[in-house]
Amino acid sequence: MTHELLEKAEEFEKRPMSHMSTSDRVKASREAKSLILSINEIYKKTKDSKLMETMKNITAKKRKIEKRLKGSPLV
Repeated sequence: MTHELLEKAEEFEKRPMSHMSTSDRVKASREAKSLILSINEIYKKTKDSKLMETMKNITAKKRKIEKRLKGSPLV
């Protein structure tokens, strides 16, 4: 289970985010959320630092996607 989850996370991290449609961004954001939550459940039990690093990387990518979805404020 953990091994498959880490493979999915690694694949998600390497996936290019340029030239994505809005629906692709929404799907990617949801996928990132589910990956983070799944990894977090395992992290709570094992306290493995590699899992924490993976979660941080996915969260950073998720924030970039969501920033692009919401757009920048017009100030």
